[in-house]
Amino acid sequence: MSFCCGASMIGTNGTLKHFRTHIHNVPILFCPVCHRVEIHHMIENEYEILAEYAHGDGASEVDFIEYVEQEEKELFENCVNNENEDPMDVVTSQIDMALDLLSFAKQISDEAWEAELKKRLGILNQRRNKLRQRSPI
Repeated sequence: MSFCCGASMIGTNGTLKHFRTHIHNVPILFCPVCHRVEIHHMIENEYEILAEYAHGDGASEVDFIEYVEQEEKELFENCVNNENEDPMDVVTSQIDMALDLLSFAKQISDEAWEAELKKRLGILNQRRNKLRQRSPI
């Protein structure tokens, strides 16, 4: 499980750009709060090798899945959320975790962390409100 700014990152596949080469279906971790993206730690070496070879060959696009075999279930089994879940469930889960962390931050009197968590909760609440507006009741 990976964390970013205190939120657990969501496991998904995405497209990354290495110089002029777009590499599709790369297992990544995505932060739902600040939108930071990380290459999944279990495939970092394979990604770097593929990216260097593709760039060296002058390829404009490659599909990671065609060159690297990896069980997606295995990669994302440790993630709290993944992209296939209902977005409202993901946001609710993220809010719950942030509230738990806020409670702990208050217990240890870490005011900087409290402020950061309150900011994160504000962002997640905005996202939850947008999802509520989109979904029929």
